[in-house]
Amino acid sequence: MHTLQQALGNISGGRVLDVATGNGNFVGMLMENLRGYSEIIGVDTNARALDAARTNFKQDNIRFQLMDATHLDFPDASFDTVGIAYSLHHLDNLPQAFSEMRRVLKPGGHLIIAEMYRDNQTETQLSHVYLHHWWAAIDTALGNTHHETYTRQQILDVVSSLNWGAWTLYDYADLENDPFDAQTLKRLDTALDQYSERAKNIPNATELRARGDEIRARIHRIGFHSATILIGIGQL
Repeated sequence: MHTLQQALGNISGGRVLDVATGNGNFVGMLMENLRGYSEIIGVDTNARALDAARTNFKQDNIRFQLMDATHLDFPDASFDTVGIAYSLHHLDNLPQAFSEMRRVLKPGGHLIIAEMYRDNQTETQLSHVYLHHWWAAIDTALGNTHHETYTRQQILDVVSSLNWGAWTLYDYADLENDPFDAQTLKRLDTALDQYSERAKNIPNATELRARGDEIRARIHRIGFHSATILIGIGQL
């Protein structure tokens, strides 16, 4: 069975909250793989990303709101399912964020964590790790919260610290795509160009832009696959 279907397919999502939703990528995965849902609300502090999400999802029961993960403006026990994906390394105060997620989750509800990790990756997946860490270095230099990705064990430590009892864990990797897919390489070249442009006025711009050129060359030489994701499913 496909890992995402295996992880999410037995969950009747009900009213779903996607924390730090970005442009809504995980919302799409939830829509495709949950057994069902009545409504999905995505929240993020990045207004531009939310605009992209609203463009991507036009359904009446999919909504996006500008909101901080550490101060969720929802009543207690107001969601059946709460998810956070690819965003643990974007948050400075994980305990507060998880406290808020637990507060708005109904008793018996599901918490879904999905996070890429940096160790035990193939060479093509390491292209993603190096690229992501380069993005993090530029964002950090610009004053934005963006840490390097965790190791798998560090994510497990985060999950264990929540003291929610038993968790079901899955490792998800998609290595079936062509690592030299032309559209993917074009998209990555565009992202590299955009970040390189953003870096041009920061103190170590020359070094960072040279690092970006090295990553671009690596991607075109070795190829690119997304890094493996650890998915954790907990239930109150």
